[in-house]
Amino acid sequence: MKIEETSLPGVLLIMPRIHSDNRGTFWETWNHKAFESTGLPCTWVQDNFSVSKKNVIRGIHYQTINPQGKLVRTTHGAVLDVAVDLRRHSPCFGDHVAVELTGENGRMLWIPEGFGHAFLVLSDVAGFAYKVTDSYNPQGERTIVWNDPELAIAWPVVPEEAIVSEKDANGATLETAEVFA
Repeated sequence: MKIEETSLPGVLLIMPRIHSDNRGTFWETWNHKAFESTGLPCTWVQDNFSVSKKNVIRGIHYQTINPQGKLVRTTHGAVLDVAVDLRRHSPCFGDHVAVELTGENGRMLWIPEGFGHAFLVLSDVAGFAYKVTDSYNPQGERTIVWNDPELAIAWPVVPEEAIVSEKDANGATLETAEVFA
């Protein structure tokens, strides 16, 4: 596995070694020894999976109670995955990184606690899997609106074609959101 730093300290792009032959492909999506040797988390408390159609945007989500680190990947299809630094005292506060994850490239993104997370489905349908380091706590759930101009995320979708839940459409702005100290 190859690990690359992104422009946000702590957010890592993980590229597994993919083995291909005439039958298809194989790769490890998680290996305790490999992750432990790099200092990445090895204790997961929950696995989550969603299937979404083209132009669905989920997020920008985070938890202020039981904050979660997330290891995210696409099982099939393609997404633009986004992490936003929500640590108020970080020199990168409000900055984001966007990475295309596909079922074919096998890339994963490690998003530590203190970051918001969102993704846009680029393909007709996409399966999205993620492991988290702490349990979901609805009392701590927070959302920043996906198209907050202050974040300036270049979503490759016409806003009128974006499919967003009511909760995500009514998220806070970065300026008014409860974030991490």
